Amino acid sequence: MNVTVTPSRVRGTARAPPSKSYTHRALLAAGYADGARVRAPLDSADTRATARAVEAFGGQVDRTDDAFVVDGFDGRPATPADVLDCANSGTTMRLTTATAALGEGLTVLTGDASLRSRPQGPLLTAIESLGGRADSTRENGQAPLVVGGAIDGGPVAVPGDVSSQYITALLMAGAVTPAGIDIEVTTTLKSAPYVDITLEVLAAFGVDAEQTDAGFRVAGGQTYAPPDGEYAVPGDFSSMSYLLAAGALAADDALTVRGARPSAQGDAAIVDILESMGATLTWDRAAGEIRAEQSALSGIEVGVADTPDLLPTIAVLGAAADGTTRITNCEHVRYKETDRVAAMAEELTTLGAVVEEEPDTLVVHGGESTLTGGTVSGHADHRIIMSLAVAGLVADDPVTVEGADHVDVSFPGFFDTLRGLGAELA
Repeated sequence: MNVTVTPSRVRGTARAPPSKSYTHRALLAAGYADGARVRAPLDSADTRATARAVEAFGGQVDRTDDAFVVDGFDGRPATPADVLDCANSGTTMRLTTATAALGEGLTVLTGDASLRSRPQGPLLTAIESLGGRADSTRENGQAPLVVGGAIDGGPVAVPGDVSSQYITALLMAGAVTPAGIDIEVTTTLKSAPYVDITLEVLAAFGVDAEQTDAGFRVAGGQTYAPPDGEYAVPGDFSSMSYLLAAGALAADDALTVRGARPSAQGDAAIVDILESMGATLTWDRAAGEIRAEQSALSGIEVGVADTPDLLPTIAVLGAAADGTTRITNCEHVRYKETDRVAAMAEELTTLGAVVEEEPDTLVVHGGESTLTGGTVSGHADHRIIMSLAVAGLVADDPVTVEGADHVDVSFPGFFDTLRGLGAELA
């Protein structure tokens, strides 16, 4: 599916979708439990992959109007009867690779072409050091994977500069091992707020885990059990970033985003980033509402070591701003659904922006750029697609985004939301 965005003004109120990161973790936590009700979840392609994984390990997930109702496997995952297809969801693969290491039998995990190119090696090495089996069938640290155990826990060393999801996976699985898992993080931890999200969800399910001087620790022999058997998912700041950017660039009067209650999400940094660029924003934290007004923006320097998912949004803001925007500490952003650094450099250049790409930095010269419109590839990546659609609101001519249906990964109603705010789409 292709979508064409005609230069438009937006106004009104929209609700951010529920958090993908929290939904993944809550679904799997409910699987580790005897069961739980996950309220207000994100129902998307990625989270449905995690739901399928919970079922493959012996649980049951039923979707109601406002919840995923999970009958869990109570810390004892069964060996899946078939290959576990994680589709395009890297979070599903990494988190459930550790789940597979708890089982007596072997689990085969795979995914689409993009997911089969993403690095899993450090997690496989960690599982092997804990006594499990963890193989890449092509011996390149990438899926398909063959994983089994059953691991008992213990100390393990993991790098922190490739993906924080390795740590999340081991913490979640470690709680139900006999000995627990003590993780030494051997390099600088990037995307650290995502581990904070994990610790928050674990606590909500009654599981004790902590940060240590060397890394993280979770005691073994614990039981997942949220109070009253329920967990409510907060709004998603990653998805909210596109709506706030649309408001700052193209609001006619103002655009209000609901569902913005404070949480451990690092991508709430989009509020500070927009304000640093000169945007007029008002965040009522108690009400969970952010009001964004169209503003004259200026370029800034911003690091995304902890907020990799914001890079596409910031790049588009930089292309529409005066001056130069430098996005630093972004090498790990190359290992997402696509190489997002290269993808944004390529597609913004297609639209008329002046962009420099370095290994760990993306430089957007907004003051030298004129977004002229044109046809761009979405790179089968939901975040690339949504950010380029926002660019279409302020380009001189329409922007056609190819493969736009991939927004289903995290924000299935994105284009309906944008249309409801007044954007002209075809």
